Amino acid sequence: MVNGRWIGNMFLKPRSRITTVEGSSWRAYQGRLKQAERNTAKKQFMRRHLKFILLLIAVSFAVYLSITGSFGSLHDNPKKTPIAVDDPTTSPKAEALISFNKDDIHHFIDSRHITNLDDNSFEIQAYGKRLLVQTSIDPSLQNYLIKKLDRKNSSQIGIVAMDPENGRILTMVGYDKSDPLKNPCIESAFPAASIFKIITAAAAIEKHNLRLDSELQYNGRKYTLYKSQLKEKTNKYTRKISLKEAFAKSVNPVFGKLGALYLGKEELESYAEAFGFNHSINFEIYLSPSLTIITDEPYQWAEIASGFNRQTKMSPIHGALIAATIFNQGRLIEPTIVDRITGEGGAELYRSQPATINQAFAPETSDALDELMKATIRSGTMKSAFRRYRKDKIISRLEIGGKTGTINNKTDDVKYDWFVGYAQDKAGDGKLILSVLVAHEKYIGIRATQYAIMAFKKYFKSHFAKSDKPHMSDPG
Repeated sequence: MVNGRWIGNMFLKPRSRITTVEGSSWRAYQGRLKQAERNTAKKQFMRRHLKFILLLIAVSFAVYLSITGSFGSLHDNPKKTPIAVDDPTTSPKAEALISFNKDDIHHFIDSRHITNLDDNSFEIQAYGKRLLVQTSIDPSLQNYLIKKLDRKNSSQIGIVAMDPENGRILTMVGYDKSDPLKNPCIESAFPAASIFKIITAAAAIEKHNLRLDSELQYNGRKYTLYKSQLKEKTNKYTRKISLKEAFAKSVNPVFGKLGALYLGKEELESYAEAFGFNHSINFEIYLSPSLTIITDEPYQWAEIASGFNRQTKMSPIHGALIAATIFNQGRLIEPTIVDRITGEGGAELYRSQPATINQAFAPETSDALDELMKATIRSGTMKSAFRRYRKDKIISRLEIGGKTGTINNKTDDVKYDWFVGYAQDKAGDGKLILSVLVAHEKYIGIRATQYAIMAFKKYFKSHFAKSDKPHMSDPG
């Protein structure tokens, strides 16, 4: 019989214990039971796997200690530590367990190790190991150009020779009168001058459908850039000129008008960045970025597009990369100067690999730019410099293209002189990219174009000697 009591006509049963737990309902109670079961399961899981978790933490810490302890540390606190895949104390070739990338190499190799290197390899102590660094330097070409440097009349010289197919640097000859430890080849401290016309031409061809024979016009002199020269006006003094001739003769008002009236800020910025400006370029040695700042002022667009400014700055290494885009169907490639690094036991710790940064312009545009560069040699600013070599037994066998650029510093006591270009064996597969920067002082000594001719003759003398039986005399 169920216990209870009557109140009037109503029989009241006693409250169930279940329904009286903290005044909760049956559903709430069941929910709390399930939560308690989950908490219990978690505790059981932690107790069951605690030993495994502690063991994993201990192993991770031991691996960390083995990496930092085995390889030591550099005083410059490198950002990255070489990766260990095993305990070096258990391997007879501990160096085989280290691997490097380009960023790692920055921490123990800089331009001082390679500037005017007279061989293509050297040894270095790093991470507690003696490493052999094999470079891409061509000792014959490098030493030849070092001997030709005009130290009397120049404050800075940078000469870069490069293989366009893989970005291998064959020479990185540098001279800095104020600091012998510096190498101008990697310093982005030099006004790009008319070298930037290559970028402007690529943008105008692609974005505004200009052809080599497109007729353009300008007023005034070729090498000035006044605001009045940017106006679209035609009078009896107006001169008409094709894009090809304007590039070859480096006519500032034509390229100024392309920048101010056609391309504008956005397109100039886009193409400058596509060619590597305002970006870090991956290299085994730290390479300062080439810079250009484009404002909202149309006259400044004209200055940028024509190279008539001192604010757009680049390095000779970057000049070589720009020239190489024409050989590589618009691809901007990474430079490399370290072929291979090996450890004490001969284990390979680093090997360079060809890499593309991006597509600077469409492949079909490279043919047009190639014609512009060749026209500069045949009928433009380098016509007189190459004229006397046309019958030379080496130069006559080459197809050469290039671009010059000159501009003074603010105080007019230094004249920056550029050559950026390339040469190719007409009948073979030999190719060479050259980028030369000379900072002349009071008197003009050996010009950038002259260094380029010397380098082409020396390099292709060796190239032709491999396939030609007759012996060729050394270039002068």
